[in-house]
Amino acid sequence: MKNRSPIFVLFITIFIDLLGFGLIIPILPIFAKELHASSFQIGLIAAIYSLMTFLFAPFWGTLSDKIGRRPVMLISIFLTMLSYIFFAFTHDLLFLVVSRIFSGIGAANISAAQAYIADITEPKDRAKNMGLIGAAFGLGFIFGPPVGGYLKSLSGPGSVDLIGYFAASLCAFNLIMAYSFLPESLKIKQTQKKFRFKPISDLFKELQKPIISELFFINFIFIAAFSMMQITAAILWVEHYLLDEKQIGFVFMFMGISSAVVQGGLIGKLTKTFGEKSLLLIGSVLMAIGLGSMPFVPVDLFFLQMISILLIALANGCMMPSITSLISQYSPKNEQGQVLGMNQSFGSLARVIGPILGGFLYSLNFVWPYVGGAILMISSYFIASLLLKKHAHTLKTN
Repeated sequence: MKNRSPIFVLFITIFIDLLGFGLIIPILPIFAKELHASSFQIGLIAAIYSLMTFLFAPFWGTLSDKIGRRPVMLISIFLTMLSYIFFAFTHDLLFLVVSRIFSGIGAANISAAQAYIADITEPKDRAKNMGLIGAAFGLGFIFGPPVGGYLKSLSGPGSVDLIGYFAASLCAFNLIMAYSFLPESLKIKQTQKKFRFKPISDLFKELQKPIISELFFINFIFIAAFSMMQITAAILWVEHYLLDEKQIGFVFMFMGISSAVVQGGLIGKLTKTFGEKSLLLIGSVLMAIGLGSMPFVPVDLFFLQMISILLIALANGCMMPSITSLISQYSPKNEQGQVLGMNQSFGSLARVIGPILGGFLYSLNFVWPYVGGAILMISSYFIASLLLKKHAHTLKTN
């Protein structure tokens, strides 16, 4: 019971981060158009968030190893609140860019949150608790888009003030709750080690480490394949299945609910039954089938898409917590925040590359983002298989 209160606070923190992301992302292109942005500028603005996460996830993780998890979480929540205040007062592209920069920097705190969980949980329970972060992701995407659309309609053309005020208020509540109920989890801080912030060189350094490097690449492939689907699914459903915006919203809500249920409720049982290492293989296969089947569902049998989405949600639940848990187990105790931050940074790079690649492949043929994603997940399966064979003794004894 002692550890449940901090985990609940972390759950709320990540949920609010993703709720804010879900609030803004669906209306961002519309709002940017109202501010007279070109399509190219809209793409750049959308990429700023992931770029900042790529740069600052390792920063927050490394800083949390030195000064502790609690101050990093409090600072990042404050920066996220500040980003939404900027967003509320946005009436030109410059303010929009600044708000997205601060939002990406603040949201990169997930590495510190993961390190916090690693600090306070036993290895056997780690995947289940890491799954709570995935559940927060799913819930954020369930509630964010419809609430954001409703508040945008109330704000009127050229304004997003209500969205900004609402999200900033949530962050203020989150900051008070974290300050009041989130104790420090890190027992030994790196007080002697000089603080370094070199995300590119540090990333290459981590990629040279056995086991960690393979897990990084599996995570990168998984996120890139998922992002390829995420950026093109709405277009697929409009152009080939003739769904309207309301119906698409319900489909994304179903996807979010499925992910939340799997990662919040089933991951613990799946880990006990199969083990984290086997879940990497199972998740890769399920994701390959789910993605590969999406564009081939007959137009008059759209409900079969729900099976593909369930497979993707189940694969997400198998892979994300397992990858994070294994990385935390095979990282030095005093560097877990840094290594988990690097993993998040690598994943953010995948979220930049995946949508670009998905959009390009879709322009060639609507089936290619999904077939391409399936091929990527098959490669993930083989990387995971080689990892388990090559380091079988190390993985077994640790």
